[in-house]
Amino acid sequence: MSKSKTNMRDIASAAGVSVTAVWMVIHEKPGISPSTAEKVWSVINNLDYKPRKSNSNSQMDAVGLLIEQSSIPAISDVFYGDVIRGVQSEAERLGMRVVLSVFDRNKRGFDLNGLIQDVRGVVVANDGDLPAQTVLQLTALDMPIVLIESYIAGHVFPCVLGDNFMAGYQITRHILNLGHRDIAVLKGPSKYSSLVDRLRGCMAAMAEEHLLFPPEWMPEPMSGHPLKGYVQMQEILALDRHPTAVIAISDKTAIGAMGAIREAGLRIPDDIAIGSIDNTRESQFMRPPLTTVHIPKYELGVLAMQKLNRIIMGEDTTAFKSVVYSELIVRESCGSAR
Repeated sequence: MSKSKTNMRDIASAAGVSVTAVWMVIHEKPGISPSTAEKVWSVINNLDYKPRKSNSNSQMDAVGLLIEQSSIPAISDVFYGDVIRGVQSEAERLGMRVVLSVFDRNKRGFDLNGLIQDVRGVVVANDGDLPAQTVLQLTALDMPIVLIESYIAGHVFPCVLGDNFMAGYQITRHILNLGHRDIAVLKGPSKYSSLVDRLRGCMAAMAEEHLLFPPEWMPEPMSGHPLKGYVQMQEILALDRHPTAVIAISDKTAIGAMGAIREAGLRIPDDIAIGSIDNTRESQFMRPPLTTVHIPKYELGVLAMQKLNRIIMGEDTTAFKSVVYSELIVRESCGSAR
């Protein structure tokens, strides 16, 4: 076997132990019997594997948190902020520290080896600009990973998801139950699997009533615009015929759309009702307060960290999707159909 191709998975297979056990032996962690350690080191020597040990002087184990580059600081973003706080809180409870790493699509040659240098596992939050290949490379480097709000079709990875399909279904069903039939939807970029699932839920609820979203009322998102939904809503309002209700794929999108509606001299919900998904802190302070579906982002971070810790400790090696329930939050932005 070539030295350049030998990895910890090969060592684990030859020694008849888990990859986590190999990692613990190499890094001299407690909990491994002397006989197991001797067997692992024997295989390492026989295969001429050159283990790369941590350079960190910290006594506290670290985990990585990989996110995509955001247009605003990650900790203040309505998605990333709560997820980061959840991961951080649970990591501290488990006696670990979190190393934040940001993937910038505009920079070539992302240093994966640098990311995993001193960490025992990685939480990957969201997909978007983070290519599937990056996640696959992490697994090839024998790094335990857990995905948040993303999954890769055709591959089995442990992931923690909000119930995005049901969230889209719930908000659409609520608006339909209020009597609206002329409904627009402000969708998000298709690179986010969570937003695609929300849109599918919206369309499923419409299909139950034998309805479709008119194509002209499904404008494409404007990439890079600071007020998501603002330009999309302007496109709809420029048409001769307006919807009586709008479903925004996220609270960010809804907040931008509400600004465009007000600028046009229209009232919410009297002229156009609006509902969305996320239940961000800002949603309850909008005028009027925004009807939305709660996605428990903080809890997603906590659960992902718990799952990653179990994998690192060798307690749970089964890959599965964990889906956290969503909840409809009814406020004043949705009224009955005029």
